[in-house]
Amino acid sequence: MKSHATAQTMKPATAAKKLGVYLPATPAEFQEGVVSRAELNELQVNPPEWLRTLRETGPHPRPVVAAKLGVSIAGLARGGVTEALTTEQIDALKDAAPEWLTKERATQAEVRKETARIKKRDAERAAAED
Repeated sequence: MKSHATAQTMKPATAAKKLGVYLPATPAEFQEGVVSRAELNELQVNPPEWLRTLRETGPHPRPVVAAKLGVSIAGLARGGVTEALTTEQIDALKDAAPEWLTKERATQAEVRKETARIKKRDAERAAAED
């Protein structure tokens, strides 16, 4: 018996997340359909104009906003940022440098530093066991 390979598909929300774009800002045909793995790969390799524009100017989903600001998603929430922001709004926030943003960036830097320390410690322990 032959098994027929079926195309792996995903919901538009999953595809938007993988593409790093804000789903409500995507075209209606993208939001209403399903996306196959092949279509997702094609969008990543040859992004259409709407995808290039969204990635450039936004609005961006919270994970992208957090990364662009150098804070965690929880840090965004603590700072009162709960909606998608455009690149222009992100740049304005960076320029204004509110107190919460400075504090959250420092917190994020400490978290990264601690993560690197633990990773190094674990690598040293693994090397010692070998």
